[in-house]
Amino acid sequence: MTTGSSRTATPPGDRISTFKGQERALRSDRLGTGGLLLSVLAATAPLMVVAGVMPTTFAVMGIVGQPLLFVALGVVLVLFGIGYAEMSRHVHNAGAFYAYISRGLGGTAGASAALVALVAYSALQVGIYGIFGFEVAGLFATYTDLDVAWWIPAVAAALVVGALGRLKIDVNARVLGVLLVVEVILVVVFDVAAVADPGPQGLSLHAFNPDTLTGAGLGTALCFCIAAFLGFEQAPVYAEETSRPHILVPRVMFLAVGGVAVFFALSSWALTVAAGPSAIVGQAREQSAGLLFSLTESRLGGTFTDVLHILFVTGMFAALLSFHNVVARYAFAMGREGLLPAAFGRTTGASGAPGTGSLLQTAVSVVVVAAFALADDKPAGDPTAPVLQLFTWCGNIGALGVILLMAAASLSVVVFFVRRGAAGAQAWRLVTSALAGLALLVIAGYTVKDFDVLVGAGPGSALSWVLPGIIGLALAAGLVQGLVLRAKAPEAHARIGLGNEAFQLEKAADRAS
Repeated sequence: MTTGSSRTATPPGDRISTFKGQERALRSDRLGTGGLLLSVLAATAPLMVVAGVMPTTFAVMGIVGQPLLFVALGVVLVLFGIGYAEMSRHVHNAGAFYAYISRGLGGTAGASAALVALVAYSALQVGIYGIFGFEVAGLFATYTDLDVAWWIPAVAAALVVGALGRLKIDVNARVLGVLLVVEVILVVVFDVAAVADPGPQGLSLHAFNPDTLTGAGLGTALCFCIAAFLGFEQAPVYAEETSRPHILVPRVMFLAVGGVAVFFALSSWALTVAAGPSAIVGQAREQSAGLLFSLTESRLGGTFTDVLHILFVTGMFAALLSFHNVVARYAFAMGREGLLPAAFGRTTGASGAPGTGSLLQTAVSVVVVAAFALADDKPAGDPTAPVLQLFTWCGNIGALGVILLMAAASLSVVVFFVRRGAAGAQAWRLVTSALAGLALLVIAGYTVKDFDVLVGAGPGSALSWVLPGIIGLALAAGLVQGLVLRAKAPEAHARIGLGNEAFQLEKAADRAS
């Protein structure tokens, strides 16, 4: 395959030329509805949410009405998705968030959003290595009597994920699909068992009572719960790799949001049924991530619980691979448009994968895991501070970044259609986008305000401003890059967010001149 000014005879649907004129790009027609949906849903890591996020929210916030929170957030994200999905019919770019924001708010805002997205999704992926390594080390200790330091399986996983990230995306989708389907089946089995054999308070619907949502911890609980949805917004990242992005991307987004909201609402309700609404908070505080496993063991036996432990780990691996793919594609889009070195805007061999971006994320993952490993002076098998910090710090940094990106994208949708003179035709979509944007800004405000609670730091801790400051720094650095490009390279600035379209327009102008 050639680059530069040389030409290669290729089927027109097989490659997408970059604006650099290179005949290497993301391959189209790799994903259908099923593959795209599985790639997106894998990032939500259903079992990790049910076993980790839900007990943490019950324990830390003391709010029984968690099922209602998932329903409310589902409504907010559907409102967000209405405008976001309509935008996806007009913009097909692996840069997704930053491409949308560029189209509405301009290239400078797009450059800022690009760097925020790269940092946020990278942080989300790297953070999971901490809990993944600890859980795998626990499995070794339980089943082989081997004491393995958490960072060894974490680094091994980073290398395997990096290798898979360089393969065809449809191969990745099959791996993610198998892991996801088995995960979901086991959680559904628990849900049915909880309903069939409820706790001492019976089949109670108390968790759906609005009175259960009162309390000072409500805003912070929303921050915990919205992290469980992260992944659905990734559908446009794969738009260039589908055959009909204008149809498949909106379809998958709504399937993902609706499915995740219903699934998590029912599963969190099943936890309250199994433990009893009056006991769920106390049990969550006592058992933490062990809550789900203790409830399954008493109802479904030790073998089922052992399998659940293993699927807990494979589900995290699926999330690692899904976020890795997203980061690689953001890096590809940024390289194609001059926001990263041009090497990132090329694909790898026959797979058509964004290989340089994949290598970058693998390197970042290994370096960060190594840094936390060097700070770990506890014995193997101990849930040490570095492990917990890697997961909670990076996870909440990433969640804050994505929430801000969604809020900015909501505003961008409104501006985009108003500028195109389509405000009347798109009026109801603009209203839903505005409402979603306001709701997301409120959640982002609570996230920053309560960051010390989210990461388990004490009141007045420097972490409460240093960690969210990473997203602020990325935002500011992106703005500076955008302003510099606008002043010194206006043609490059004008391409931000246009992706392949910029190259096609450039070629048309050359032919006309």
